[in-house]
Amino acid sequence: MARDAEPGTIDGTTEVTHRIEVAAPAKAVYRIVAEVGLWPLYFPPTVRAERTGGDGTEERIRIWALANGDLRTWESRRRLDPVTFRIEFEQIQPREPVAAMGGTWRITERGDGGCTVELDHFYRAVDGDPVAHERITRAVDTNSRSELEHLKRAAERGDAEQELLFDFADTETITGSIEEAYAFIYEASRWPERLPHVARIELREEETGLQFMEMDTRSPDGSLHTTASGRVCEPLRRITYKQTTLPPVLQAHNGEWRFEEGPEGTVRITSHHQVLLDPAGIEALPHPPATLADARQAVRHALGSNSRATMARAREFAQDR
Repeated sequence: MARDAEPGTIDGTTEVTHRIEVAAPAKAVYRIVAEVGLWPLYFPPTVRAERTGGDGTEERIRIWALANGDLRTWESRRRLDPVTFRIEFEQIQPREPVAAMGGTWRITERGDGGCTVELDHFYRAVDGDPVAHERITRAVDTNSRSELEHLKRAAERGDAEQELLFDFADTETITGSIEEAYAFIYEASRWPERLPHVARIELREEETGLQFMEMDTRSPDGSLHTTASGRVCEPLRRITYKQTTLPPVLQAHNGEWRFEEGPEGTVRITSHHQVLLDPAGIEALPHPPATLADARQAVRHALGSNSRATMARAREFAQDR
């Protein structure tokens, strides 16, 4: 993966291109870039992404993503051309320190059946602030490299990638208010005192509803595992999250807590997980040699057990209020 020379700046606006060669058809690569709902699965910086309007050729999307370790959100306008495999994008209302941000995905077919992917960016810092400009440059470079490398890996695996992907959900119905149920999951900073399997949490919430947390989880054998997650919180409705520090067996782990009011003072909590296994990491499971089925079962058990334990404690919390 390469960056074309150094970023060039004219009249305060910087332009830069990142490029990667992919041994997969241009159409397959374009599909991943065009389907913004896939981004949390394949693009490490993206915690959540959704289409908010448009007709497939011109659309608006909202993205929640990490930049220099901070969870931020913005809305962008996109123009898609599935014939030339080109997608133009621009932030609609950039937020400080960004004054302007946009660019183009360009996917060019090669004669050998592969393609070249180029990701162009232009950006400008508010008031030309050099410190802000350096931060934006660092975020664009880090995120672009990460996105292109993971795009290459996903596209080159093709249909085999689907064998590594699975999802599942667990549900608990509790007696209590939806406010109490939501508060228990939202107040993750208090989990070490409320959840026996959580040993430590460090949580940042610089903007209400956008959380980044690092957590030490205790396994049944007493060992500790550190994970980090970005969380997007919609009061009384859902909390979407993505693990950004993962155990070796996982390429991606996205999840969602959903809250629904039920009859007679009950609340339905659903914990949904979407997992992409890492075939190289399967060998790191406790009892190798492990098969793909073994890995699915082990991950399902570990993640599901923690979710069910958390919901059981949420039930006790809500019922005791």
